[in-house]
Amino acid sequence: MATKNGLIKKTALKEYDSSRTTGLLGITLKENDELIGVRLTDGEDNVVLVTESGLCITFDEKDVRPIGRTGQGVIGIRLNEGDKVIGMESIIAGNKNATLLAITENGFGKRTELDEYRVQNRGGRGVITYKVTPKTGNVVGIRIATGTEDVMLVTDKGIIIRLKVDEISVLGRSTQGVTLMRTNDGAKVVSIELINSEDEDVKE
Repeated sequence: MATKNGLIKKTALKEYDSSRTTGLLGITLKENDELIGVRLTDGEDNVVLVTESGLCITFDEKDVRPIGRTGQGVIGIRLNEGDKVIGMESIIAGNKNATLLAITENGFGKRTELDEYRVQNRGGRGVITYKVTPKTGNVVGIRIATGTEDVMLVTDKGIIIRLKVDEISVLGRSTQGVTLMRTNDGAKVVSIELINSEDEDVKE
């Protein structure tokens, strides 16, 4: 689990083995913090956290010891004033074909080779993964992508566009990406999601 204020938490799945209709407390959040992402890992993955200002940290999940459901977690990334974490992904060991896909609120995006992100110690300030400018707007979403997927971008005006991931440029960390979606009337991209072919509804 990751929070917008940069905390990271790992808990064994058996801790959630319950059928309570009211649910279970999964994490204790500090004031003005919120959960922004949850991923299943196998204990051998690397964790990626990305902030809206375009900073990224990658660290071994072994740096995060498992704790109970009600724990708050530990520092995953140290944030600059006014920044916040907008995405968390896990990198499966040996997945050499994957890239980090990043999308901004003004419809810009790019893919970056994972080799450009060295594994750091948990709790650092990270490295630049996106050159955020007034033209691009802040980073709003990230995904680890292999290039076989499509990606959907959704704006706060309810407009959706679907693109093939392998047609998105692969660029270095300190670049501002390319236009993927033209936003009009002050619209902002607020959400992204990958779609795999096996997720499609079967058509008769």
